[in-house]
Amino acid sequence: MSTPVPPVPPLPDAPHVIDSAGGCPHALNARLRARGAVAEVVLPGGVPGAVVLGHDALREFLAHPDAAKDPRHFAGLHDGTVPADWPLRVFANARGMHTADDADHRRLRSLVGNAFTARQVERLRPRVEELTDALLDDLARAADASPDATADLRTHFALPLPMAVICELLGVDPEHRGRLHRLSNTVIVSTDSTPAEVTAAVGELVELMGTIAATRREHPGEDLTSALIAARDGDGDRLSEAELIGTLRLMLVAGHETTLNLISNAVRALCTHRDQLALVLEGKATWTDVVDETLRWDAPVSWFPFRYPTRDLTVDGTVIPRGTPVLAGYSAAGRDGSVHGPDAARFDVTRPGAARNLSFGHGAHYCVGAPLARLEATIALERLFARFPGLDLAVPEDELPRQRSFIGNSVEALPVRLTRRV
Repeated sequence: MSTPVPPVPPLPDAPHVIDSAGGCPHALNARLRARGAVAEVVLPGGVPGAVVLGHDALREFLAHPDAAKDPRHFAGLHDGTVPADWPLRVFANARGMHTADDADHRRLRSLVGNAFTARQVERLRPRVEELTDALLDDLARAADASPDATADLRTHFALPLPMAVICELLGVDPEHRGRLHRLSNTVIVSTDSTPAEVTAAVGELVELMGTIAATRREHPGEDLTSALIAARDGDGDRLSEAELIGTLRLMLVAGHETTLNLISNAVRALCTHRDQLALVLEGKATWTDVVDETLRWDAPVSWFPFRYPTRDLTVDGTVIPRGTPVLAGYSAAGRDGSVHGPDAARFDVTRPGAARNLSFGHGAHYCVGAPLARLEATIALERLFARFPGLDLAVPEDELPRQRSFIGNSVEALPVRLTRRV
């Protein structure tokens, strides 16, 4: 009698090679999440990494004391493994609270945190409403001037609203806004940019931040940049020049890119789920519900760089080796059926628990600007559909051009008609 041959264990799943051009993330998220809450990936440039995809696993990882933001824990940056012109170095090289831990992070966050408390943000409501109404006029004029009566909602509404708000808060002159968006898009959002393009854009963005800081240093005002400069000039141990520039860059980029995508994604969702829009217009759900469900269902940021385990770290049964660059899979966690139910892939503004989404992060690095983004998006959506309840997409949703990014999650353009076609 022959000895039974033991079954051959299956080979481990190969790491997922990230496409730098991005695209809609949801089908990929579902495939990877079916393997487990953590997946090995190969970052653009051949750099090994990981992404945390499950809601509970991501929540644990984001708050874990051994998951650091400081890039000194990313060994590949320092041992020659990662090339000097690696485009994603921009996420590690910047100095600021988003790449700091513990006492350094608390020190830097305290300098900007007071400007983004719920009470301080609520004081901005009248100005956000004023800007919203003016931009809705611009949107209507753009549609009226168009041969096919359409207008790009991102260009005329979803972008200029958060850009104007964050620039006013920071005391940035209007003349810089277009350039700021172009540069931040190249550096942060468009992950298919070449190393040369990223290097040039980073240099130009840092130079522009220096110009903005110099203007406010010469002409201080009642703005956050002036307050940061006062902290820098008053006590050099509190805020270095590199930290000043890094903090300004973070505030300006994060202060508009995320909200731009949030508003865009909410409008797309409502236009393609008219039953859900009807619930809100009939008072059976609120605009806050829309914002929460959009953040869960179609997070404005898909996979965000980076955190680095300071030791071999087990997350949901998977060991992530020390020093691995780890992405936070916000768009994947939002559709995790183990938390949001078997219909997690369905857009439902009455869904219980949508507010538990992780799209603004979790733990010490929870997005300091979250209250402002929520306020802007809520006002924008409420006033947009109050004025144009028949607003609809001008092209089928699957024809909308996606952002060329695995970080940003939205479309590059959002052509709409202000009166729905019958």
